[in-house]
Amino acid sequence: MLAVTILGNNSAIPAFDRHPTAQVVTMNEHLFLIDCGEGTQMQITKYRVRRSRIHHIFISHLHGDHYFGLIGLITSMGLLGRETDLHLYAPAPLKEIIDLQLKIADTVFPFQLFFHPLEEGELVKTDKFEVTCFKVYHRISCWGFVFREVRAPRKINPDMARQYSVPVSFYDELRWGKNFVKEDGEIIANHTVTDPAPVGKSYAYAADTLYNECIASKVKGVDMLYHETTYLKDLQERAAARFHSTTVNAATIAKIASVKQLLIGHFSSKYEKLDQFLEESREIFPNTDLALEGVTYRI
Repeated sequence: MLAVTILGNNSAIPAFDRHPTAQVVTMNEHLFLIDCGEGTQMQITKYRVRRSRIHHIFISHLHGDHYFGLIGLITSMGLLGRETDLHLYAPAPLKEIIDLQLKIADTVFPFQLFFHPLEEGELVKTDKFEVTCFKVYHRISCWGFVFREVRAPRKINPDMARQYSVPVSFYDELRWGKNFVKEDGEIIANHTVTDPAPVGKSYAYAADTLYNECIASKVKGVDMLYHETTYLKDLQERAAARFHSTTVNAATIAKIASVKQLLIGHFSSKYEKLDQFLEESREIFPNTDLALEGVTYRI
């Protein structure tokens, strides 16, 4: 199961009961936090996110509305007795900021905090998931992320496996494409006892950015794309001047990239109502939804 829960969907200034950017991606038993704006740990509590299951945090860039809640969250983790490792993926200067905050407060965590500076390409890969990173086009160094389920390429056909006397203990190797060799030397070809497995689900997060069609190539064909949409289309010039996107920009990227679903967020605090964001985006990319706080979007 792959899903994203929105904790904050506003831009720099909290307004209209909307909070700065933060999201939790759920991939089976794993939780990943993307960005950590002011008030994120309160939102985590409000929406009953199990912070003990967050082992990876990704910070897209060092504007405050994307990381000012981080030191409070990880300090609380320590106060609550966390002992499991925590991995933080962020622009390199953030390590100096965190180290200074901890030094001044004389804080020592009861867990290991591993810092990973962002670089384009693969950030982490296990036998269950992988996360990659790509550049977006903001006023300062800024990054997007792609989360993908890692699945074995083959699915067991139990009837055929029994017919050819393949033991259950060999099923895991079958899932990864290995042939089975019987004691008498007979080879049971993998494709005779397995079927192709469905492709793993994927979610892409495009942080604060100008409109740039290069982004489409980085998120091509994902099941769900989140793209910032700070302004409505009538403020295209303002969006460009501030290195942000409009409804039209986000929807166009989704269309070019042939994604299956688009989520839009990072709304400017100048807007109290968000209906027009949805209307404008759906004119170009119909399968668009607003990233609403407290809502979990299943992929």
